[in-house]
Amino acid sequence: MLKSISLLLIMLISSITFSQDNLNDDVKIFLDCNICDHTYIKQNLGNVQFVRDQGLGDVHLFFVTQANGSGGRLYEIDFIGKNRFENINYKVKFSTNTDMTRDVVRNEILKHIKLGLVRFWIENGNTTNIMVTVPSPENETETVERDAWDFWVFRLGARGYFNGEETNKSSNLNFNISAKRVTEKNKFSIRASFSENRSTFTFDGDDIVAINNNKSLNISDVLSINSHWSYGFFADIGTSTYSNYNLFWRFRPAIEYNFFKYEQSATKQLILSYRNGLVFNDYIERSVFGEEKELLFEHSILLGGSVRQEWGNINGEVSFNQYLHNTTLNSLGFYLGANIRVFKGFSFDVGGNYRITRNQINLPAGNVSLEELLLQQQQLQSGYNYWVTIGFSYSFGSIYNSIVNPRFNF
Repeated sequence: MLKSISLLLIMLISSITFSQDNLNDDVKIFLDCNICDHTYIKQNLGNVQFVRDQGLGDVHLFFVTQANGSGGRLYEIDFIGKNRFENINYKVKFSTNTDMTRDVVRNEILKHIKLGLVRFWIENGNTTNIMVTVPSPENETETVERDAWDFWVFRLGARGYFNGEETNKSSNLNFNISAKRVTEKNKFSIRASFSENRSTFTFDGDDIVAINNNKSLNISDVLSINSHWSYGFFADIGTSTYSNYNLFWRFRPAIEYNFFKYEQSATKQLILSYRNGLVFNDYIERSVFGEEKELLFEHSILLGGSVRQEWGNINGEVSFNQYLHNTTLNSLGFYLGANIRVFKGFSFDVGGNYRITRNQINLPAGNVSLEELLLQQQQLQSGYNYWVTIGFSYSFGSIYNSIVNPRFNF
């Protein structure tokens, strides 16, 4: 009896596996894109079967994106053939800009996915419903577009958040304006911002009001030397009630070396950068070192790298900051994050940051009241700070996921 049940289960599992592997002759694709509208693509891309794991597909669509100078993104789609298509591998690139809506962007993504799949459809022999449209010779126009803005991109932003109940209310306001110009040789940006957090608590008929505001102006200019070297200048000026700054400004030249070519930065990079410059602080309250104003030299070094491949991505960095007038005033930080596909259907992600802080020269002298502590009106002394995240996901069942059901999906 037991042997009969075991045989029946084996036959059932085999039939399910066979039926999945032979569901139809469409090209099976694995969409590896964390910023795509998967629902829209599945609803509008036919002649394919979507699978839930890269090991189950005929084609792995591996997306890599980077911010570009127009405020949009440069997309690189690797079409990686598997199984009977293993000899077909190529890349499709396109760019979006800041004027494009989400609908336009997702249509551009869909268009280039279709373009890249044409060769696989031809190889698979199912081209009955495939049509390619190109302009006829008499409709072609050779025009050279001239950029009237000379690569400059400007942005304005404002955001407000308000909430409250009978005994308390709070508001958060943010305003910012920026301008940047990005070319192959130079990357310049300037950004001004203002933010204010206001909280009001009513207790025993009295109102307790906590206000924190920050103003800042940031300017940077980065210049290319060659495929591995860059240098730049970074300047900041601003105020912060939370950090005890009536006024601060910083000017730090920097140099950076990329062990890989910058052209490969979308998939891998390992950089070593060094900054050294002046820091001026004018404190709201006298600092823990008894200073009201001070001009200091500060330097920092950073080693950071990232890799993004079919199996997942890893990125991390180590950074060190130090004041030169007193080398005991320094901070050392570590960051590591990874998302890795371990085996079929199983992926693991972990991330963490730990910083040893021995350079909080801006802290005000004197004791912090319980009210300031609870309302977080003032930065507190801390020898370290950290955060950690860890998790995994595992999926099993049908290898196909082409069906979309948007009901109550909000």
